[in-house]
Amino acid sequence: MKLFDATLRTLEHALDVRLQRQNVIAGNLANVDTPGYQPKDLPFDRALAQARAADRPDAPTADAPAHPAHLSVEGPTQAPATSVEPTPDADMAGLDGNGVDLDKTMVELSRNGLLYGAAARTASKKLSILRYVATDGVG
Repeated sequence: MKLFDATLRTLEHALDVRLQRQNVIAGNLANVDTPGYQPKDLPFDRALAQARAADRPDAPTADAPAHPAHLSVEGPTQAPATSVEPTPDADMAGLDGNGVDLDKTMVELSRNGLLYGAAARTASKKLSILRYVATDGVG
């Protein structure tokens, strides 16, 4: 029996990706007055999927067949979890060519922070349950 299950491991990956995304968004805010700066983003869903896939090296990837007798299907490859990409609405640049929308960026920063906190509280509850079980309900 595993002590730390897939839920806790997924929460760990979610916290890591949320932290990376928070840093990318903070970088956008830091460059809000930089002429010509184009904002970047780290898509959470794709980065989390890649982090989980990297956790299982024996699992089949999108471009590898699940069985040796199967044919390989070439599909779009995904960027590594640490790579950032331009935001979809980055073409909405201001007069100085800066594409950072301060209001939208602040909302995204707050949203990401709230979701990070929720994942941290969930991991804490999961660990509290394990501690309760390990101490027979005493501690």
